This record gives sequence, structure tokens and C-alpha cells, in this order.
Amino acid sequence: MTAVIASDERQMIVDLARRVGERFGLDYWYRQDGLGQFPREAWTEICRAGLCGVALPEEYGGAGLGLSEMALIVEELAAAGAGATVGQLFMINPIFGGVSVSRYGHDDMRREVLPPLIAGDLICCMALTEPDAGSNTLEMRTTATSDGDGWRLRGNKIWITAVPDANKMLVVARTKPLAESASRADGISMFLIDAERDGVSHDSIEKVGTHTLAASNVYFDDVAIRPDELVGTLHGGWRELLDVLNTERIVTTAALVGAGRLAERLAVDYAKERRVFGSTPIGAYQGLQFPLAQAHAELICARQMNLHAAELYDAGQPYGTEANLAKLVAAQAAGTVIDRAMQTMGGMGFARESHVERLWRDARLFKFAPVSEEMVLNYIAVHCLGMPRSY
Repeated sequence: MTAVIASDERQMIVDLARRVGERFGLDYWYRQDGLGQFPREAWTEICRAGLCGVALPEEYGGAGLGLSEMALIVEELAAAGAGATVGQLFMINPIFGGVSVSRYGHDDMRREVLPPLIAGDLICCMALTEPDAGSNTLEMRTTATSDGDGWRLRGNKIWITAVPDANKMLVVARTKPLAESASRADGISMFLIDAERDGVSHDSIEKVGTHTLAASNVYFDDVAIRPDELVGTLHGGWRELLDVLNTERIVTTAALVGAGRLAERLAVDYAKERRVFGSTPIGAYQGLQFPLAQAHAELICARQMNLHAAELYDAGQPYGTEANLAKLVAAQAAGTVIDRAMQTMGGMGFARESHVERLWRDARLFKFAPVSEEMVLNYIAVHCLGMPRSY
């Protein structure tokens, strides 16, 4: 259970996030995107303001609040200028690093990792996705084999975010051969290792958007893992991993809602001023109004479901269904509103200086990551509607 916070205190946190976000607004993210550089100045300021550790334990420098507050923070930062990719900064740090270690790490690991992570002095990443497994995580082939004094890690991962800038890497591997496991979910374990270590190598993947955070192929060639680098339960990490991944959904949705709000604002501001045929601003035309209004309604619904999911998490109740539903709707609504913002601006929407094209490129990722629309629909069909499993 997390601390109970009054509504006025929560509003103070939201206002703080907005102020920090406005200090690193559209022009800052325009530059970082063009340079393809990690937004270190912005992240450092976010951490110094106490926003990174809002949902992490007080004894390690966090605020001890909840995922509800984190979702509100991410949304405001995204809406102030960062767009959807700011959610990835929270994924790799207070989620992949913070949630995994605070909930499942041992005491020494918490003392080592959480204070510098919360302060912004330590960057994390997570190595999960594999070339031949994709969304089918249980088919992973990366192995961590016991050598009597820890494990030896072998395999490779793909689409891993922020590897060149990371200090620590949360690695998910199979620690028991599938043939010896009671089920496909048996024999999965998590480890937190140094991102730079003998046997770890990586190369970059060129991509359409989210240029401020690198994506990499990662290779593990007989990498030594110490016993104290195990996170959670040996062979029993699957359920613990799902807990981490579902919190990732909430952060993703918050960033998409914020990006959608930002695109709305840019489109509406433009449409109020732009005149083409006579003296009437184009914002008066229902052909432009209705698509933006429809997407706005869907964004608000996604936001409410997302905050509900976060509140369930904070209360220690099941929240996976709500988190996945919110992410599905938010990705669709954000994609629509950003596309319509570009359409509203016409040719100017296609210009980099309008900022909408960056929001468009970045948000497209989240229709298939961190979980695809199709996998969410599979989940809804099986777990909500009770239909036969197809995969």
C-alpha cells in the first residue's frame, strides 16, 4: 500500500511537473531529436525535482507515493513539450530499475541502486525482447547457466532502449532448460548486471522516431553474473516480470495522453489563426473540429482508465486488465489526434518546425510497443470475454 495523498498535494506535484516540462519544452526536444542525443539535462532536472522517485520508497530517497502520481507526472511532462518518448525515460528508470529492485531486489541491491537512480546519477535499461521471440517472451533463447559461482549468460536481445547511456541492465533469461521445466513459465529469471561488462556488446538500430533514446541489438557472450545480481526468485521470475511490465503500460499510456494533449493544443492554436477562404478561421470548419473532438473524447477515456489502473496498483489490487485497456485506447487516440493535428496544419504540419511531425513519429511506436494492439485484443478476448485462446 502506498501513502494516501490529499488532492491539493497531488495538484502541487502536477504543477511542479508542468513547470519542469515547460523549462524543457518543444524547442529543447526539437534539438535533442535532431542530434539523436539522450535528454540528460531534462532527465537530471526531472530527478532533482523529485519526480523520478515519486513512487519509490522514502528510505532510499523516493517520495513513497504511488503509480497514480507517476502517471500524472509523465502526462504533464509529455504535454509540456516532450511528447510520448518521455514515458520511456520513466520506463527504463523508475519502472525497469526502480519497481523491479524495490519490489524484488535484496536489501544490498536496493541500497546500491535506488538512491543514485532516484537522483538521476544511474540510468537503467531492460533486455527482454529477442529476434525470434518478439511478443512471445516465453520462447526466449537467452540462457543463464549455473557455473557453481553464479551464472553464464549467452544469447542476444533486440530493440533494447538506452543501452549506450545505461549503467545497469535488467536482463531476463531462461535459467532452466525448457525440457526440465514444469511449464513454459517455469525457469525464467531476472538479473541486474552492469551494462558495460566483459562479453556484453551492442550495436544501434536506425529507426523512424524516438531519436533521443537509442535502440540496440545486445549480445551476451559468456557473460559472468554474480549470485547477488539475481532479482527476485530463481526460476520463478515470470510473474514478477509481468508485474514490472504492467506498470510499464501505465507509464506508456500517460505519455500518450500527454502527447495527444500537446498535439491538440498545437492544432487548435493553429486553426484559430489560420484563414484560407475569407475571414473565417479554419478552426470553425466542422471537418477539422469533429476528428479532433472525437480523438479528445477517446483520450479522456484512456486517461481515466489509466488512472483507475494506477489506483488499483497502488491499492495492491489486480490492475493488468485496466492497464492494457487504457494502453490500447490511448495509442489509437493519440495516433489519431496527432495525425489530425498534422492534417489541420496542412503542409506546415509536415515541417519539422511545427513539432507535430516529431510527435507523429514518436507516437507510432506505441501502437505495437511495449505491447501490440493485437496482443491486447487477444488478452481482452480471452480474459475479459472468455473466448478460446488462439496463441
